[in-house]
Amino acid sequence: MNPPPTAPRNPGPSWGYAFLLWAERWWPRWFFRPVLMAGTWVGLACMPRQRAHSREYLTLVLGYPPTWTDLWRHFFAFAEFLMFKLHASRGAQVRATLEPENRAEFEFLARSNRPALFGTFHFGWSDMLGYLLSNFDRPVSVLRTRVGNSDDTRLLGARFDGKVSFLWVNDPANFIFELKDTLQSGATLALKCDRLDFSARTEVFHFLGARRVFPFTIYFLAILFDRPVTFCLGLPGTEPDSMRVIASPVYVPDPHGSRKENLLAAREHFQAVLHQLEAAVRRHPYLWFNFIPLNPVAPAAPPPAA
Repeated sequence: MNPPPTAPRNPGPSWGYAFLLWAERWWPRWFFRPVLMAGTWVGLACMPRQRAHSREYLTLVLGYPPTWTDLWRHFFAFAEFLMFKLHASRGAQVRATLEPENRAEFEFLARSNRPALFGTFHFGWSDMLGYLLSNFDRPVSVLRTRVGNSDDTRLLGARFDGKVSFLWVNDPANFIFELKDTLQSGATLALKCDRLDFSARTEVFHFLGARRVFPFTIYFLAILFDRPVTFCLGLPGTEPDSMRVIASPVYVPDPHGSRKENLLAAREHFQAVLHQLEAAVRRHPYLWFNFIPLNPVAPAAPPPAA
């Protein structure tokens, strides 16, 4: 399906994805990689808004004002991830290895026939997780924002046709009904939980040294539809076409608990997930692919009345 004319666009020329696909296929790596590195400098110079947000984020996470080299590393890490997605869309077999942390709990849920909610963030190679979940023989619906030039999404969707479907959040009126139908049909849902653009529910959590606002809709859906929740982070592997996956503990709503009790447990679970994310971000600062303002800091709570 073609995007609507009013759909937002990714930065870059309209022919950018086609050129990268062609170059990645026909140019040898020893030649293509330096070209990609040089092109990253051009992108860094031509995207002042994204550069400013990168500078704000890196100043916070690195603890000092980033140099131009730091900014380039941030942009180049994203360029390498984009090439990884395009390479996978041409049929490359991606090997995903689960880290020992929470692996047994995650695999038990993923191999079960219970519909679930899988969350992630705009961090590392996490974009691939929705497609890799299809390897567990369960239908997966991925929540995405439709943009006018996203060939990576289109090509990966075509590769996994029949296993992965998309729910486009751009049209809130239709999206609510599609989301309800998808959940009631028993499909597994994969969604990112860091951007506030289309989130109906938000909560405040500690992240990167401040109380910040995050989407919390995934847990309301979990309680409403009795779905377990787990989060995954994707990191580059040590071998070509490989990735490492870090899983969180699984949150399971208590069918006999009150709504208040379930929400309290959900908040504790998500705060633990964010601690896990922050540890990964500080280890790999250039893999935070949110070239937008950081999640806003919540206003300080007023002191209790005397």
